[in-house]
Amino acid sequence: MAAGFRMLRQVCDHVTRSRAAVRLMCSRAAAAETHPDTRSSFPPLQSYSEEESMMRDAVRRFAQERIAPFVSKMDEDSVMDAGVINALFQQGLMGIEIGSEFGGTGSSFFSSVLVIEELAKVDPSVSVLCDIQNTLINTLLMNLGTEEQKQRYLPRLASDTVGSFCLSESESGSDAFSLKTKAEKHNDYYIINGSKMWISNAEHAGVFLVMANADPGAGYRGITCFLVDRDTDGLHIGRKENKLGLRASSTCPLTFDNMKVHQKNVLGKVGHGYKYAIGMLNEGRIGIAAQMLGLAQGCFDHAVPYTRQRVQFGKRVFDFQGLQHQIAHVATQLEAARLLTYNAARLKEAGRPFIKEACMAKYFSAEVAALTTSKCIEWMGGVGFTKDYPIEKYYRDCKIGSIYEGTTNIQLSTMAKIIDKEFDG
Repeated sequence: MAAGFRMLRQVCDHVTRSRAAVRLMCSRAAAAETHPDTRSSFPPLQSYSEEESMMRDAVRRFAQERIAPFVSKMDEDSVMDAGVINALFQQGLMGIEIGSEFGGTGSSFFSSVLVIEELAKVDPSVSVLCDIQNTLINTLLMNLGTEEQKQRYLPRLASDTVGSFCLSESESGSDAFSLKTKAEKHNDYYIINGSKMWISNAEHAGVFLVMANADPGAGYRGITCFLVDRDTDGLHIGRKENKLGLRASSTCPLTFDNMKVHQKNVLGKVGHGYKYAIGMLNEGRIGIAAQMLGLAQGCFDHAVPYTRQRVQFGKRVFDFQGLQHQIAHVATQLEAARLLTYNAARLKEAGRPFIKEACMAKYFSAEVAALTTSKCIEWMGGVGFTKDYPIEKYYRDCKIGSIYEGTTNIQLSTMAKIIDKEFDG
């Protein structure tokens, strides 16, 4: 454990160089746009800085050694092993972008994407826990928190506290801003009443980012984000859902019964919660794309070796041309999904527009995950349909990719709106 932690700390020493490389890439891109004839050398999307390579390799080893032995049991029992959660914190994987002054790893968004991908290859349930923490919770606190809020929460989020993002309600899914949870102002505090559904990480969370409407008359422009500690009076966490996939990842309803929250726990500005949610969900979709990509790659990596070992009619199953073509097709889809995901992440990190690309990555990676897991079961035949192999779990886990953090239709609609604007005179 200590060795692994030292490895990640060594990785962090290269952050400055990595970010300098990103800035160099951006300056080259700007120069190329200004001077089309200028010949510049651009690295391929699947090239990594020294920091990124070390991070990816360290997480890959960690996932195999510390998570893989528990995957089947966690899925069967629908419980995330406490030791796995603790190990994520000890390895610095729950505060990847949090600065070292707050006890975080101090790394980059792209490193977060690589971590999410590598964890999903072994267990998507663990990956989504890490994904939400890094792409939603930590980012919101770092970008919007007051100095007091940062000092209070960021060290906890980096060291031992899981965060949970509370937006969805029973009648507020894709239409996220029709939420009914209300926050009524009384002197220097708010009284919050309402409920939430499908809240990931709720079972283990120590802090909740709750979206509630502080001015219902203003519609969605009254939505405000509140920081709520787990032990706050009036906060009730319901029984976790019995889900098809991601079973070790808790998903619970929440209710707020006259929950009192001090005004100092407003995150950002009153009435700006809808803006924050939109912004973070755009970023979060890249994380989901990485999760679906890692899931699909993990499934593929389990199935292909089986086809190379299984012999029928005197030759390897892999040697039948019909199967070769299917494997090559899926491998191509995986490569395309990876390039879309990495491109969206690099654009976001470079401060360039990325919403369309994030939607494309999330939409396509979810589609590829569904294709890959289905094909892998077919390639493995009867054993792929059993729990003796992890293929059926990947198959169950992937379905959520086309649902949460924006359904497939929402992604397509968002892309279409942006494309429409691109063709304006």
